Formats: sequence, structure tokens, C-alpha cells
Amino acid sequence: MKALIAMSGGVDSALAAKFMLDQGYDCIGCTMKLYQNEDAGISRSRTCCSLEDVEDARSVAYKLGIPYYVFNFTDAFYDLVIRKFVESYQNGITPNPCIDCNRYMKFDKLYMRARILGCDYLVTGHYARIEKQGGKFLLKKAVDETKDQSYVLYSMTQEQLAHTKFPLGNLRKAEVRQIAKQNGFVNADKPDSQDICFVPNGDYGSMIRLYAKDAQTTGNFVDKQGNILGQHSDIIRYTIGQRRGLGISASEPLYVCGISPQSGNIVLGRECDLFCKEAEIADFNWISGDVPRNGFSCKAKIRYRQQEQPAHVTPIGNSRVRIAFEKPQRAITPGQAAVLYDGDIVLGGGTILSSGA
Repeated sequence: MKALIAMSGGVDSALAAKFMLDQGYDCIGCTMKLYQNEDAGISRSRTCCSLEDVEDARSVAYKLGIPYYVFNFTDAFYDLVIRKFVESYQNGITPNPCIDCNRYMKFDKLYMRARILGCDYLVTGHYARIEKQGGKFLLKKAVDETKDQSYVLYSMTQEQLAHTKFPLGNLRKAEVRQIAKQNGFVNADKPDSQDICFVPNGDYGSMIRLYAKDAQTTGNFVDKQGNILGQHSDIIRYTIGQRRGLGISASEPLYVCGISPQSGNIVLGRECDLFCKEAEIADFNWISGDVPRNGFSCKAKIRYRQQEQPAHVTPIGNSRVRIAFEKPQRAITPGQAAVLYDGDIVLGGGTILSSGA
């Protein structure tokens, strides 16, 4: 059996490679080159973090005695991830590029490369589990819920799950680092990445300006009645629920409650104005491949670090759902993902289109 190991340069994918090798798989290590320095606003003269990651991944592959390659996917990454990221913010939407990267790069472009190379499986260091039950493949949360990444994997299909391995799903992060140290991996203590990979300094606004230099994004801060409270300089620097950086004096804290790219207005309100119980979800993927005919109760989460919340779900056609939460949720944000869970099983997910009630 042959496996293509997606190696990011971090400890997780390094250990995933070792586990597959120990199980007798014929392994090939690889790293996806996704962007050039200038794509992220980094001087060409500087060593980009992605180059350091490549060298760490290469070092582990050499230690394990497996071949290692770097695949250039920069054009596809720009078209499918960076362009969407930029256009979303310009349209008042807050995207999740990590979800898009998993969907379009790892489990599409790289997945197809694995198939072309004759590999039976694509292997990553994600903290999630895949199990087969009753002829269907299930995507499940990781044992270590503090590291669980099932939320960003909701777009996976039955075919992809059948040919994917997540070797770390039953381990805790501390165990992963300990095993890596015992095996002398150079990246055993390497910190986990906290930033969007193509925004290494965390300043996504400046990064977006690289691609939208001439876009007119100034406008007014207004209250819910449309009264002007002040001016802002750039609509792309705000998201639903934001409080910091508004520069508006008021008798009580104000939060971003709405963004109108057409008028350029940013609606401010009180924190209580951020709460609502319903959301409509578009581009919904049912992992089982079967669309429920009737509404049902489950749990849902609307952001990566949120605990799942009780909700009732009503399917609308094949690719939309309406979620009604038992309790109002704070800052349901268009562009973010809503993911459904039945216990530790991921039922599916999609992109938040709107909220209300």
C-alpha cells in the first residue's frame, strides 16, 4: 500500500509520516508550495517561514528514509484561496481561508496528485478521525478536543474519506511531541502556527491592499437607525462582533453589527444587538452523501473555537439548511462556517449566508 504524506514542516505531519511508515506503507513525503514571498507582502530578500517549513519537512523525510518532493500549487492557491479571501472582505464577508485550503488544495489538488502517483491514501497530521460504519465513512472529532480540527474538514466527501488517513486522531498533542522527541525529530518542539499562512504578520488588511489598491472602501459608522456616528477609513478592517479599533466615543461599548459594502457603512450597536437564534447556511455538504428529508435536532458550531450548541436544522433543498439555535448566539458572521455534529460525528457543514431572529 502506498501513501502520500502532506508534510507542513510541523511536528504533527512529521509523526503522521512515521506512523504510516511503521505500519508498512510505502510512503512519499511532500509539501505544497502555496505562495511566493511577495504574495504575502514579504520582502524577497527575507527568508519566508514557508521555506523554513520546507527544510524542516525535508529533514524529517530524510531521517525517515522516504522520498520528498515540493509541489508548486501557487497559481491554484491564488485562484481558489487568496482571491476569495480578498473579495470576501471587500464585500463585507469574513472568510475562513483554512477551510478553503483544506477543501480546494489538500483534498482536491493534492488528493488528485496522490491518485495520479498511484497512492492508496493521502495522509495529513489533522486531529480528527475517520471510521467506517455500515458501509459509510464517518468523520469524527479527535480524542484531544483541545486540538480537534474536524470543523475545518466538513467539506470532505465519502470518496475522500475512503482514501484519507488521519493517524493522530486518537492521540493528544502532548503525546505527539513526546514521541517526536523520542525519535529525534528536529521539529518536536516547534510551536503550532497561529496565523493564516499567507498573512504571517497577522495584518490581513495590508495584505488585502496588495490586491485591492484602488478599491474605494471608506464610509461611515452609523447606528441602527442610520445616524452617522463617525467615519472609517477601510471597510476591510472590520468584522461582525468587533469592538476594538473603532475610535468612536459613546456612553457604552459599541460593536460592529453589520457591514454594507454597497454604501460603505458599518453599523454599530450594543453587544445585545449581536445575538440572534437563526442562520441560513449555503453550499452545504452532507458528509454521508444523503440529504435528510425532514428537520432534526443536533448540535452546531459557528466558529472554530466555539463549543457546539443545541439547534434544530431544517434542510432547504440539497445544499442549504436553516439552523434555529435553542439559545441566541453571538455574532453569527456571514462567510464563516456552520458545522453540524451528532455527538462526535460531523454531519456536514456550509457557509453562513445570513442570520436573523
